[in-house]
Amino acid sequence: MIAIDEDQATPPFEQIRAQVADQIRAGSLRADQRLPSMRQLATDLQIATGTVARAYAALEAAGLISTSRGSGTRVRAGQCIDDESRASARLFTQALHRRGVSLDDALSAVRAEWSRGNNS
Repeated sequence: MIAIDEDQATPPFEQIRAQVADQIRAGSLRADQRLPSMRQLATDLQIATGTVARAYAALEAAGLISTSRGSGTRVRAGQCIDDESRASARLFTQALHRRGVSLDDALSAVRAEWSRGNNS
């Protein structure tokens, strides 16, 4: 399910892009699963079709989805993060929740460690 939070500073197209990307990587949206048409999703979310088109274009550029006239917009194969990595992420997020760490701070910590590489 995709929802737009009007109170967020993040533009609606980016909210859609991020939510769909997260659902694909988490395996909630499976390979070859058909996504709603741009028009249908725009109607459901009560936003302009161009907003959905922009989000879908970004997802397609990232290689997460593909669109064709005959079969619509579908999730590309091989985009889901493996079970072991998702389990590690789950443990990490649970630990940070217990400590009261915000999502922004958690993401900053991941980015910092990621940029350090595998230097351990």
